[in-house]
Amino acid sequence: MMGTQAAPERLFYDFCLEDHVPDDHLLRCIDRFLDLGDVRQKLKPFYCTIGRPSIDPELMIRMLIVGYCLAIRSERRLCDEVHLNLAYRWFCRLGLEGKVPDGIVRVNSFTLPKRQNRISWPLILLHFSGSI
Repeated sequence: MMGTQAAPERLFYDFCLEDHVPDDHLLRCIDRFLDLGDVRQKLKPFYCTIGRPSIDPELMIRMLIVGYCLAIRSERRLCDEVHLNLAYRWFCRLGLEGKVPDGIVRVNSFTLPKRQNRISWPLILLHFSGSI
């Protein structure tokens, strides 16, 4: 006789994202040393006061760290991976319902050659988070 799996029809679930990221995960190790609390203050002079709101700079930096450390080369692929992977969502402080940006547009990707572009982002990240 063939068994069937009945999906429970619960309206609310008790789910903690923190419990689903292993203690030895690479991003958890990085998160222990990463302090981006003052990144908004340091970057504020570089943002315009008018126009469309940008991506949260802390979210952008965290997503770029995920992409850099886990060798995700495409920004579109990075956004898809952050959307799907619970550990990446946890590291980016998105929770389960947080909206992942459609894409990350970096100004220097248009002005710098690709080799310099890949080298400059780790230096920028080190500059803005002195505790790495």
